[in-house]
Amino acid sequence: MNDTILIPFLFSLIAGLSTGLGSLAAFFIKDFKHRYLSLLLGFSAGVMIQISFVELLFSAVIETGFLTANIAFFLGIATIAAIAFFVLA
Repeated sequence: MNDTILIPFLFSLIAGLSTGLGSLAAFFIKDFKHRYLSLLLGFSAGVMIQISFVELLFSAVIETGFLTANIAFFLGIATIAAIAFFVLA
């Protein structure tokens, strides 16, 4: 196998094994509480949103420049945090 096939295959394999490893946690939690589910779902949603934002940031850096893209990125994070603060307060 050449590198153009091997590297994406290894990344896919690692992602699949990580998903399987994460699902094993459900088998070892004896006393299920909704607090665990809320915590784990919130964490996984945060990771997925962060991955999406970082991929968008890379495209923005190429199109608008490093400083402008980072200022807009962190301004957006602060705006979302402020909205969440006011909604949850």
